Amino acid sequence: MSERLFDHYAVHTTAIAEGSRYTACIVVTPRERSGFPVYFAICENRSFREQALAEAAADKALAAIESLEEDGTPVFPEGYTGFDDEPPAA
Repeated sequence: MSERLFDHYAVHTTAIAEGSRYTACIVVTPRERSGFPVYFAICENRSFREQALAEAAADKALAAIESLEEDGTPVFPEGYTGFDDEPPAA
């Protein structure tokens, strides 16, 4: 599990078990005491058979975050998918 601190939020990674598979997630928590954590699924169209792979995908996405919007929503680079696949040819 990795963590990054932003001005008003702490962001960390996790993998959530869903049956026999795992979903990679980023959790955004307000640094002040008001508010609740918000979970953002990463690579929503894929799930992982191994927890370590889901955690690695979440860590990679955390590193790619450019900033957070005022409400804590992560901002990723233009065209970022979270997948290691080759981008489609233009």
